[in-house]
Amino acid sequence: MNADAFARLRQSMVAEIAVHAIYASARIGKAALSRRVLETMGTVPRHMFVPVELQPYAYANTPLPIGFEKTISQPFIVALMTDMLDLQPDDIVLEIGTGLGYQATIAASLARKVYSIEMIAELSKQAKQRLSRLGVKNIELRIGNGCLGWPEHAPFDKIIVTAAPDLIPPLLLDQLKPGGKMVIPAGLADAQQLLLVDKDAGGSVTTKEILPVRFSQLEGTDSETHTRDVQ
Repeated sequence: MNADAFARLRQSMVAEIAVHAIYASARIGKAALSRRVLETMGTVPRHMFVPVELQPYAYANTPLPIGFEKTISQPFIVALMTDMLDLQPDDIVLEIGTGLGYQATIAASLARKVYSIEMIAELSKQAKQRLSRLGVKNIELRIGNGCLGWPEHAPFDKIIVTAAPDLIPPLLLDQLKPGGKMVIPAGLADAQQLLLVDKDAGGSVTTKEILPVRFSQLEGTDSETHTRDVQ
């Protein structure tokens, strides 16, 4: 497939996301996602973040396997989670679960800087290669335990987690700036909910359930400390 064909598929994907948002409006509390988010989804080449044999299916509104029993999330979920964060141009964002870098690239298009952590070294290395090919400069990658966050660069304006812990890791809450937002799936495998976490100016935290989801389990615990840079 050529660039024009992928561009047409990308615009069809954006249209499908918009329709999906209308159907989900009762749960998500709005009938339309941010135009900035949809425009970004319409420009970032999702086919560059899936295995080459799956590129013809990259713009279907479905998760796709990326290896190591992991997936790239359904485009509607990527758009919804990004919309929930309300990213601003000066935001510093922490992402837990790089995968091959698609969600990080979406966030980096809307924010100043993204720090992204991935437990699986090979995925992180592949993400670095893909980001380099696309010329993305404002994402920094680390291999390690996402439950620990990235304390050297905390606090973060926004945090997005793309794998599901049973409970929200306390260290991630600690690294969220007062006034910040976190979007995270959490719960047991058959009962996960996508949560919006708000921390007010005084540091008090509230959570809101958005809709049922199914993500891979977030690996690691608060007691594991191994991290390393991506080579």
